[in-house]
Amino acid sequence: GSAVASLPGAGGAGGASLPGAGGPASRGPGGRGASLPGPGGGPEGDLMLFVSKDISPRTPVTRVTATDADDPVYGNSAKLVYSILEGQPYFSIDANSATIKIALHAMDREMREEYLVVIQAKDMGGHMGGLSGTTTVTVTLTDINDNPPKFSKSLYEFVIPEDLAIGKAGGKVKANDRDIGENAKSTYNIIEGDERGMFEISTDTQTQEGILRLKKVMDFESKKAYTLKVEATNMRFEPGNGGPYKDTATVKVVVEDSDEPPVFSRAAYVLEVNENAPVNTVVGTVNARDPDTTGSLVRACGGAGLAEDEQSGARFIAMLLARGILMYFIDRHTDLERQFNINVDDGKITLAKPLDRETDMWHNITVTATEQPGNHSQISRAMVAIRVMDINDNAPEFATEYEAFLCENGKPGQVIQTVSAVDKDDPIQGHYFDYRLVPEMLNNPNFTIKNNQDNSISVLAKHDTFRRQKQEMYYLPIIVTDNGHPPMSSTNTLTIRVCGCSKEGIVQSCNVEAYVLPIGLSMGALIAILACIILLLVIVVLFVTLRRHKNEPLIIKDEEDVRENIIRYDDEGGGEEDTEAFDIATLQNPDGINGYLPRKDIKPDLQFMPRAGQHSGPNGVDVDEFINVRLHEADNDPTAPPYDSIQIYGYEGRGSIAGSLSSLETASSDSDQNYDYLREWGPRFRRLGELYSVGESDRET
Repeated sequence: GSAVASLPGAGGAGGASLPGAGGPASRGPGGRGASLPGPGGGPEGDLMLFVSKDISPRTPVTRVTATDADDPVYGNSAKLVYSILEGQPYFSIDANSATIKIALHAMDREMREEYLVVIQAKDMGGHMGGLSGTTTVTVTLTDINDNPPKFSKSLYEFVIPEDLAIGKAGGKVKANDRDIGENAKSTYNIIEGDERGMFEISTDTQTQEGILRLKKVMDFESKKAYTLKVEATNMRFEPGNGGPYKDTATVKVVVEDSDEPPVFSRAAYVLEVNENAPVNTVVGTVNARDPDTTGSLVRACGGAGLAEDEQSGARFIAMLLARGILMYFIDRHTDLERQFNINVDDGKITLAKPLDRETDMWHNITVTATEQPGNHSQISRAMVAIRVMDINDNAPEFATEYEAFLCENGKPGQVIQTVSAVDKDDPIQGHYFDYRLVPEMLNNPNFTIKNNQDNSISVLAKHDTFRRQKQEMYYLPIIVTDNGHPPMSSTNTLTIRVCGCSKEGIVQSCNVEAYVLPIGLSMGALIAILACIILLLVIVVLFVTLRRHKNEPLIIKDEEDVRENIIRYDDEGGGEEDTEAFDIATLQNPDGINGYLPRKDIKPDLQFMPRAGQHSGPNGVDVDEFINVRLHEADNDPTAPPYDSIQIYGYEGRGSIAGSLSSLETASSDSDQNYDYLREWGPRFRRLGELYSVGESDRET
């Protein structure tokens, strides 16, 4: 059979069974030797064994077993004896049971972690001439937490700027532990020196370092250094060792001064101002300080002492002394209407415009503070909430525009309408309204009011004889007064409409819908019908207009044709001797009078021109030449119409042998003519004969 080794767990015997590791068998003359087969049936091998390093001496670790093929009945050929060839003085073995035991006390894993133990099995009871076999047992000591964490330095120093953000790392510490695995893990804590709660320390799980972080903002001007005591503690500890292992170290934190922005005395301000306060009224003051003022002076002295150039040192001191002078501004993005101003030097906030509480009760602005001169990189902000305090500057008024309805068959004392009022003001003691009728309505025979003791009134009817035929509308003016200082009042009018109601008091005939609804038509239907009627009227008008235009002739009537240049006179002429109304000379003189050319396309105004003497040229004018001259004038006339026109001239030629056939010049003739024969022609010509007879007598006179 095969030999089996028994491995105890860490701290005691009794473990898993593993095959032993066999070496080459030594054969003697006595026959077959003992065999310790290795793992897997090979001739050689190792037995791996893990033993806790705190195991006590004489504690069994494992047991190996060897087999011998000889007959155990025959003498001592199969009697085996065990011994250790290598591994002393750390281990021992029982010669008969092959049990391996610890021989020394307090074996230290940190000093030596692995041991090789060579075991020999010899038959013949170990006597001379016996055969033997060997195997190797590898013993590895497992770790226990028997070493404390140890800081690499007893004192750590860190320089942290005062403007380091909260949560940022300011430094790292580390405690080393000779143990391994979970036994080497430690936690870090601050046990002294952090009374203000400025710092915290956490463990980096990867590197096992303690990371120092800020919990609060540091201030160089209030405290320049901190001395902390940090402790590292093992997370695991062995029972009976007196608790977990610890170590401590000192951490000194030096605060480095930085150029900090100004600090307001409060993060937020709440100010109050009365509404309608005059411009430049002081609302309140904000205050800020420069936290670098003290530190700047210290650095100024040191800088002057180290400066080789006195002028450079003086400028350095002046620059640092300038710190601490602050300037205040209002962020205009929060004050778009520019209702407030602030004094740049002292932070005093004043009114730039009167405020109305009923428009805005609160105004929220942001005030900034910065260092002089021009160091706008360091800016602080503070919220300023300005509450506008109420004053009694609004009169109460009806809560809505009331319109009451009164039934004709109503009873006396019936409540017509309940009226309430509102006031935009907000007095501390609350609202109380007083209602009364105007003085001229105190003896009103129709209505009265009753106070409901809840800032409302009821309007009551005094009789039941209201009729629409007599009066359809009533107007009841009511005065409403508040309890402010000074009291404010307003007069509001309640409109009361008399309506026809059913027996149940339901209004039926007060408004348009009351008449429409009984016939089954809604207001929308009426509007649709009215729209259709209007549309039909528009279509009819368009049709008539188009029809009228269609019937008009395309040819312009004679009386509208301005091209004919026909001028009609309705006055009665005075005969041939009347030369005042018309100038006959133009008809005789082809050149016209004084070069005047009348318009042929428009109706000329009636003009009375003095009659000039007619002087015929010595030579007669040819008709053809006359027409050509007139045609040339018409073509070159800029006032002539653009279309073709007919020029009509009344011209009588000259030089005729028969003489003139016209009677136009008879008035200027020297010949005498008797017109008495006209009277003999009858009554129709009698008047004409009298006129010519009168003309002759006048000439004679």
